[in-house]
Amino acid sequence: MNYLELINKCLVELNYKQVNAFSELIKNDHKKLKNIINVINTEICGFDRWNFLLRKTELVVPANTGETENTIDGRIETVIVDGVKFEYYEDFEKFFVNSQPQSTYSLFNDKILFPIFDRQKNVEVIYYTKNCAKNSSGEEKFLLEDAEDVSLIPDQFAEPLLVYGSCMRLKGNPQHVRFNYWYSMYKDALANMRSRISASMDYAPSVKMHRR
Repeated sequence: MNYLELINKCLVELNYKQVNAFSELIKNDHKKLKNIINVINTEICGFDRWNFLLRKTELVVPANTGETENTIDGRIETVIVDGVKFEYYEDFEKFFVNSQPQSTYSLFNDKILFPIFDRQKNVEVIYYTKNCAKNSSGEEKFLLEDAEDVSLIPDQFAEPLLVYGSCMRLKGNPQHVRFNYWYSMYKDALANMRSRISASMDYAPSVKMHRR
């Protein structure tokens, strides 16, 4: 379900008139709804242990340097060098004097720090992307912006989470006649997604919906 379809689904739930084109979304509630859908989408994706956000890339650490540019567009989950998993070590200063524990890495400004290797190393990095959407060409992006954009949340969960969550957030009134229904559908969809595609149930994410 693309961005425009999500908006129209919300409009139906809210008993508002649907639109035929993205250019017709000019009313204040339209603008609020567009923003809220993005807020809900980024909030859910931001709890980062979702399998659908996992990506893999490779970096190069030049010989005799012990560092490389941090080009990872998200949060690092796993770093592997020569088949060995390196653990994150918070005290980055130890890397500047080469006194860090074995098989560790750290972060400093825009660099990833490693022990000083005597030869070039190819480093595998598994990470959670910070992007939450993609366009019609499949290129990932942070926000839903155009009519054909879709959420990175899998389709079977995106509709109930984004539609019911957005309707609930737009109205923000527990006394609204459909509020409890929206809340129930949202919670059920989130629980279902957690059970199926959370990277670790020990760290199952939770998303708080604020009531006014």
